[in-house]
Amino acid sequence: MLDPVELLARADKWFLGCGDGIIFAPPFAQWLDAPGFWDEATFYQYVIGPLYTVTFLDNEGRELTAKLVDRRWTPAELTCRYELSGGVEATEVRTVQPGGVFVSEWRLHADVPITLHGVAWTTQDTDVVDLDSVRWDGAALGFVRELYDRRNVPLRLRAELSCLGGATSWDASLSERTVLQPYWKFAPFAEHWRQEALPSRVRPFGIAPNGLLYAAVHRALTRGVTDMNVTFALRLTPADEAAIGHTRARAYTPRSTAAVGAGYATLGGASRRRWHEMFDLAPRFTCSDPYFERYYWYRWYGLWLNAIAPGTGMYRYPTTCEGIGSFHQPIAYSAPCHVRELRWLADHDVARGVLRTMFAHQRQDGSLHGRVYLNHLSQTDFYHADWGGAFIALDAVAPDESFSAELYPQLARYAEWLLGTRDRTGTGMIDVIDQYETGQEFMSRYLAVDANADRYGWENRLHLKGIDATVYAYSLLRALVLMAERRNAPNEANDWRAASERIARAVRERMWSPDAEIFCDVDPKSGERTSVRAAVGFYPYFTDLAEAIHEAGLTRTLLDPALFWTTYPVPSSALSDPLFSAAAEWKGKRHACPWNGRVWPMTNSHVVEALGKWATPARPKLRKAAAHLLRRFIHMMFFNGDAERPNCFEHYNPFTGAPSAYRGIDDYQHSWVADLIIQYVCGVRPDQQGLTVDPLPLEIDMAELSDTRIAGHTVSVHVELDAFEATIDGERHRRRIGDPLRIEWS
Repeated sequence: MLDPVELLARADKWFLGCGDGIIFAPPFAQWLDAPGFWDEATFYQYVIGPLYTVTFLDNEGRELTAKLVDRRWTPAELTCRYELSGGVEATEVRTVQPGGVFVSEWRLHADVPITLHGVAWTTQDTDVVDLDSVRWDGAALGFVRELYDRRNVPLRLRAELSCLGGATSWDASLSERTVLQPYWKFAPFAEHWRQEALPSRVRPFGIAPNGLLYAAVHRALTRGVTDMNVTFALRLTPADEAAIGHTRARAYTPRSTAAVGAGYATLGGASRRRWHEMFDLAPRFTCSDPYFERYYWYRWYGLWLNAIAPGTGMYRYPTTCEGIGSFHQPIAYSAPCHVRELRWLADHDVARGVLRTMFAHQRQDGSLHGRVYLNHLSQTDFYHADWGGAFIALDAVAPDESFSAELYPQLARYAEWLLGTRDRTGTGMIDVIDQYETGQEFMSRYLAVDANADRYGWENRLHLKGIDATVYAYSLLRALVLMAERRNAPNEANDWRAASERIARAVRERMWSPDAEIFCDVDPKSGERTSVRAAVGFYPYFTDLAEAIHEAGLTRTLLDPALFWTTYPVPSSALSDPLFSAAAEWKGKRHACPWNGRVWPMTNSHVVEALGKWATPARPKLRKAAAHLLRRFIHMMFFNGDAERPNCFEHYNPFTGAPSAYRGIDDYQHSWVADLIIQYVCGVRPDQQGLTVDPLPLEIDMAELSDTRIAGHTVSVHVELDAFEATIDGERHRRRIGDPLRIEWS
């Protein structure tokens, strides 16, 4: 049976987490070869480092230098093998456990009996440490550090360094500043070593408090044996739990999971079990194509790595962060993507939690925060996002009248704010007022209405009727129609329907460019289309806004190699754009997040969805194109085409597929992919009325999705080359690919 933990194993990754919001994911790790966790960790949106390292000594207190032999990563652990001087072989298993516990678990072997000592130690700059907090409490050596996030909001964290089973001795003292590196030769502990131990004292003082705090815990290992074990840990918790409403959130525990083998006697084993339980929530998927199979499970790993458990600070519900580093918080732009993916889990409250987290903090005027931080809502930005499309997608898999009733007034308030402030004159088109709120900065589409648009920050100085924002507004209104009808509120439903029809007319009549054959933004001053070809111009195709007369936008514009159909489609701006760059450069300078030609998984998710909707058997050209795009999209997200090394960066080169590795932001959940595999590799496409099963012609030897729950029904699909078999509530249906199966829910 496929084991996702082992399937994803590789030697070149290091990110670790357990689904509770606290992770070890340094974008540019420098000290992976050193034992322990010397690189920085992320506590929700706060970055803290270094954590600690581990050194082994002989009975005289001399260091046994450690040489890394190899490293092996899985989502559950990072396993490192070392050769220690003196002929000792050592294996370290690093894990992140629930509650902010960073564990270094050791097994050591020598050919002859030997006596060893293990020391876990850290170095902290006293500028960020409360020296009065440094103390030994009988079990751990602790201190309080002050951190600041990107909005300069402080958080005090307590760090506790310990040895499981108890420490033999400990030490804490100050030093004038030197390098912050995990080398024993730079630490003062060798000078303090006496009679096979540290002095077991805490001395956080000197003639001046500035400098470095050195803190260590020591464990004497069993004397005169060949095999030894020792485990060290550092735990991070808020120093003032009441300040953030901390209720000791734990890693997400599934309500119902498949049985996992017993016998886990180590913390590494416990981490494996936890990851198996999280993976077991997702539908089982196997495929003869290693790219599809591995990426499917890699996406679930990324979602769980960036998950946040409920019960801490602003997070009353389970939710997911956009990514690592500065993106490690729930962000409005990516939240609808997470809903589309998480809707397939056995526990639908996870997907609902993503929406609840954002709407629980809705502003008084009805607008939404762009980010929800652990402990504040300061400078949270704003993003246009597809809230309506996300709800409709979730509702198709997991309809729930009570959740619909709960969310309806919040979505309605947002829609009223959006229409009232971003379309004051009732044009049916939505205003974009800076380049950042679309999530897509540095594009010609903004310069078309303001030559200085790329020089503005979050200043709301731009004025553009945006096609993407308008499509999102349309989906929102269609969702509100559905929800109002369920509430038996026909007048409200009619009002929302009328507003959606106004948008539909504007998109079809004013935003469609017959000349450019693509949907375009509109300059509100002139009322004219900008005619800038951008990938967002394909967004209407994943709704019913695009009609048969607009098909040329796909067949001639999207599929044109001179515009969008690159080696790895689809670039965010057309190749014909005068500012197009495949190299992430904007006006000659490489940028962090340019949208003038790079391939963004976020956009590709939308375009695959659009092509998939139009790829009916009656449109063989688009059907073939949809299969090609999905395959190239997923192949792009592997280092050098290596099927064992998936990734997910912010953006990629449209000709080479090279990722934005210079940003360091891997495992970025700014798109949806597992959902696309379920919908278009396996063909499983639910809606509010029923289910269509229609796999794309990918010519895959085998793909199988097992026992997926959809609207209270159990669905499995087995695909082989040109045929598929769908089993729905035990009833089998066999079809040729190209002959869709349609089941109406009764």
